[in-house]
Amino acid sequence: MFPGPLSIRRYNMERIRRRILAYSVDLAAFACSALIAFELRFDGAVPAAYIRPMGMALCLWAALKWTSFLVCRVSWGNWRHTSAYDVVRVIAANTVGSLASGVGIVLLLGSRSVPHSVYIIDWMVCCFLTVGGRLAIRGIVNTTWSKQTEGDRTRTLIYGAGSAGQALLHELLQNQNLMSEVIGLVDDDLRKADLKLLGKRVLGTGKSIGALVRKHGINVVLIAIPSATGQDMVRILKYVLDAEVKYKMVPGLGELIQSAELGKQIRDVSVEDLLGRKPVQLDQERIRERIHGRVVMVTGAAGSIGSEICRQIASFHPRALVGFDEAETPLFQIDRELRHRFPKLIFHPEIGSITRPDTLQRVMRTWKPSIVYHAAAYKHVPMMEKHVFAAVENNIFGTWEVALAAIKSGVEDFVMISTDKAVRPTSMMGATKRMAELVIRALQQESKTKFVSVRFGNVLGSNGSVVPIFKEQIAAGGPVTVTHPEMRRYFMTISEAAQLVLQAFAIGKGGEVFELDMGESVKIVDLARNLILLSGLQPDRDIEIQFSGVRPGEKLYEEANLKDEHLVPTSHTKIRSFVCPQEVDLSQVRVILQELRNIIEDQDVARLVHLLKRTIPDYSPSSKVLENAMLTDSFHAFVAASLGASEQADSHAAAKFGPAFLTN
Repeated sequence: MFPGPLSIRRYNMERIRRRILAYSVDLAAFACSALIAFELRFDGAVPAAYIRPMGMALCLWAALKWTSFLVCRVSWGNWRHTSAYDVVRVIAANTVGSLASGVGIVLLLGSRSVPHSVYIIDWMVCCFLTVGGRLAIRGIVNTTWSKQTEGDRTRTLIYGAGSAGQALLHELLQNQNLMSEVIGLVDDDLRKADLKLLGKRVLGTGKSIGALVRKHGINVVLIAIPSATGQDMVRILKYVLDAEVKYKMVPGLGELIQSAELGKQIRDVSVEDLLGRKPVQLDQERIRERIHGRVVMVTGAAGSIGSEICRQIASFHPRALVGFDEAETPLFQIDRELRHRFPKLIFHPEIGSITRPDTLQRVMRTWKPSIVYHAAAYKHVPMMEKHVFAAVENNIFGTWEVALAAIKSGVEDFVMISTDKAVRPTSMMGATKRMAELVIRALQQESKTKFVSVRFGNVLGSNGSVVPIFKEQIAAGGPVTVTHPEMRRYFMTISEAAQLVLQAFAIGKGGEVFELDMGESVKIVDLARNLILLSGLQPDRDIEIQFSGVRPGEKLYEEANLKDEHLVPTSHTKIRSFVCPQEVDLSQVRVILQELRNIIEDQDVARLVHLLKRTIPDYSPSSKVLENAMLTDSFHAFVAASLGASEQADSHAAAKFGPAFLTN
C-alpha cells in the first residue's frame, strides 16, 4: 500500500525537524568546544587580552565548522545508526572546519592572536563532543529498544566468524526489525577463539554448541559458512541437531550483494548445501551469441530437465521458444510460468509425441527452429526393464524421428540429453540412450546439422528422483528405503545441469559427446541420512533406513565414461569431450533400426537383447530382461548361436549358461 500525500508531508516535516535539531546540537558543540579550549589552555582563567579574540574565534569557528558539516552532509543521517564510516566522516569534517577556522583567525587577527595549542585542544574537544554525542544517542536508543523488546527477541548464535558471519552480525545488530539478539559466534577455526567482532565474542567451536545453547538459552543458530563443503555441512548439522536447536542457512556474499536486505536471504538448509557444490560460472556472452534472436525448440519441455532448459533459454532472449511434449497438464503449467516470468518471451506450447514424424515435421515447418534441444526420453530404469519395447520406441526411434525432422527442416544445431547410464549399460534405459548417441553421431556424417550429446548423472529434485521419494517417506514417518548400502550416484542440481547443457551447446562443433563434471559420487544411504537430518530427525532413531536390494538394471556404481573413450578438455572447466573409437556408419544404423522395427513388431525380447549386445558389446542385460528373453521361442537358438555348436547338446544347460554369458 503506497503512502498518501498527507503521510509523505508528515514524513518530510519530521525529517526536516530532525535535521534542524541535529545541526543545532552540532552548533552548540562547536561553540562549547571553543570555550572549553580557551578555558583548558589558561586553566580556567582566560587573560583579558584574549577575551576579544576568544569571542571572535567562537563565532568564526562555529560558522565555519557548521558550514563544513553542512557541505559534507554529516548530520543528514539518523544518529541511532551511526557507524564507523560516520565517525570517520565526522572527524574529517571537524578537521576541515578547524583548519578553515585557523586560517580565518590568522587572516583577521594575525598569527599571534590565539595560542597555537588552542587550535589543537579545540579540534580534540570538538571531535569528542560531536562523535560522542552521536554514539551516546545510538547507545541510548538501542538500549531502550532492547529493554522494550527483550522478551520478544530471538536469542541467536552465529556459526561462522568469517566474512559472511561478520556481515550477518552487522546486519542483525543494525536491523532491529529482525528481532534478533546475537549472543555470540562459534567457529571451528581455533585461531578465532575469544575474538571480539563488533562487540560479540567467538564463544567456541561447533562442538560447544550444545553447552552454549543450554547456558545462554539460544533459540536459533544461523549458519554463515557459504564455502562449506558437503561433509562440513553434515558435521555442522549434527552439532546443531544434537543441541536440539533451530537452525537456518545464510547464502554467500555474492547472493547478498544482489539483495537489498540480508535478513530476507536467510533460509532453510537444503540438500544442495550438503553436496557442497560451487555455483557454475557460465560463459554468458558465448551462450547469448548462439541463442539470442534465434528460434529454439525443446522436446520434453514439460519434464524436469526440459522445463529448466526452457527457463534458462528464456533469459537469453531467443526470437521464440517452442515447447514440445505429450504431457498436456505439465506443458500448460510451464506455459503459464514462462509467460509470467518472461512477459516478452514468445512461447509456443506444442502437444505431440516424438515418435510421430508427421507431427514433428508440422511443428518444425510452422515455427522453423534453428536449435533443437532433445530432452524427451523414458528415464526410469526399473520401469523400462519391464517395458523394453517402449524404451526402444521412445528413446531410439523417438530420437531418430526428431533428428530426421530437424535435418529436413534445416535445423542448424541439435543437442541430445544423454545419461551416465549409457556408459557400460546394465539397463534397457541406458542401452537405448547409448543407441541414441550412436544414431545421431551416424547422422552427423551425412548432415549439415550439428549434432552433439551431453551426458550427466542424477538430477536432484527431478520428477521421480530419489530425493522427492525420500522426502515422502520421511514425511510419512519412515522407513526410508535404500537399495544397497554401497550404492553411489553422481548428482547435479536441475539448474546446474541445464546451464551446462547450454554451455556445451555453445562449445560444440558437431559429433561430440560431452560429459558434465559431476564432482564426487555420493552414497545413496548418506544422502538419505542427510535428508533425515535436514528434517530435524535422527537416522535409525526417529526414522529407520531399510535396504531393499538392487533393482533390475541398476548398478552399484555409475561410470562417467568408457575405458576406450579419451577425455578431452574444453574451453569450460566443467565440461569435457569424448573421443570415442566406436563409429557406426549411417547405412549400418538404418539396417539396425529396420531390424529393431521387426523385433518390436514380433515382441521378441531375446532378439532385442541379441541385437543390442551385438551393437553395444559392453551392454550387460539385467536378470529381469533375461528372464523375459528366456520365455521366447528364439532364446535357445540365440544362446546356441552365441555359444557355438559344442554347447548345443544340452539345451537346458545352454539356457542356464546363457544369462551368465550375457552378463560377462
